[in-house]
Amino acid sequence: MTARSAGRDYLEALLVAFVFASFARAFLFQAFEIPTGSMEKNLLVGDHILVNKFIFGPTVLGLEKKLLPIRNAERGDVVVFRYPRDPSQNFIKRCVGVGGDLVEIVHRDLILNETPVDDRAYTYHFGDDPGTDPVGVYEVRPRDNFGPFKVPPNNCFCLGDNRDNSHDSRYWGPVPDGLLKGRALLIYWSATPDEPELGAARSEWFGRVSSALRRLIASTRWHRSFLLVR
Repeated sequence: MTARSAGRDYLEALLVAFVFASFARAFLFQAFEIPTGSMEKNLLVGDHILVNKFIFGPTVLGLEKKLLPIRNAERGDVVVFRYPRDPSQNFIKRCVGVGGDLVEIVHRDLILNETPVDDRAYTYHFGDDPGTDPVGVYEVRPRDNFGPFKVPPNNCFCLGDNRDNSHDSRYWGPVPDGLLKGRALLIYWSATPDEPELGAARSEWFGRVSSALRRLIASTRWHRSFLLVR
């Protein structure tokens, strides 16, 4: 093998890897970082997750859903979607109701189709205050009592697991299926948002690199690596 042919082979391999990675990111998987505490304690600020973009993919004939792992959003799915009021923003919440469901919240308890839902496994309340607006800057609307509200067809009703501090469908309505980007799969890396300074010599290149690596290791929440999103 000549040096020239070897170089071509390396270039071809890199191009193939780039095309595959671009295809995977566009159609199969994408990485997202959790920016807020609206999904605590299941997803924390600084969690980096992989999202399955293929599962909610559009279909042409409907036959694809029988042959491929494609489906509509289901109750309990943790979904990433474009915020209905500003599609340039990505939100992550839990789908608790789908088209046709009757959603109601009474004294913080979720009621679906007139049946109480036992969501204690993933729902978090951080206080006993009655509260209305979870973040204090949006329109005031009851936080602990909502509905009843019937979810329109081809929509899903999404709530944050941190019910006391989540800007979700209680305030801006359901999420159209066309805005869904994918289902959260797993946490591939997690780090505390405030990385500690460990006093490395920052005047030299080696010191800066060493300091960055030490901060990375210190801030990583190793016990959260490769956890499935439930």
